[in-house]
Amino acid sequence: MREIFEAELTQLGDDLVAMARRVETAIESAGQALLTADLPLAESVIAGDMVIDALNRDLDERCVMLLARQQPVATDLRVIISALRIASSLERMGDLARHVAQVARRCYPQTAAADQVVDLVTSMSQAADRVGERTVRLLATRDLALADEVERDDDLLDELHTASFAIQLGDTWTGTAQQVVNLTLLARYYERFGDHGVSIARRIRYLVTGEWRTA
Repeated sequence: MREIFEAELTQLGDDLVAMARRVETAIESAGQALLTADLPLAESVIAGDMVIDALNRDLDERCVMLLARQQPVATDLRVIISALRIASSLERMGDLARHVAQVARRCYPQTAAADQVVDLVTSMSQAADRVGERTVRLLATRDLALADEVERDDDLLDELHTASFAIQLGDTWTGTAQQVVNLTLLARYYERFGDHGVSIARRIRYLVTGEWRTA
């Protein structure tokens, strides 16, 4: 029985990595669609979010079954509860990638970012891409150096979020009302994507060290 239980825990970890890979692809594709007005790519991200949602439901059901059947304690319980929380964060990250793609679709055939903020939005997209890529590797390896990198990228996304307001409130801003809405939404989506990456990083840190880090 113990061998079967350990195999099920291992499978949970593998499935989280697979889910994270889909999120990584989604945020990269959403950013590309946003910056290049690629409608088919945006549509693929939006449609693909259903797969991420389904993976989350499957993981939830298996975690509940493991809790009910095995009544785990100590480290095993921590692993299962962490899997539930991580899957929830990944599902939300997939939603945020979909939101970015929806902005791209709504603005087609134009790009969503005003000329004044193309560099800013590009920096947001690149930082989110790194969060996605490092989250995959963190889940696969539990290398806490990657957790630190995810938190640094989140700090950058926070700074870029703040910078987006400074630009729009500055004297040189010439964007339209729609471009204001676009930038406000995108900055928020990317900032929240980073926050969920940090949530996963801290959950992995807790699994490895047994210590919960809040800041």
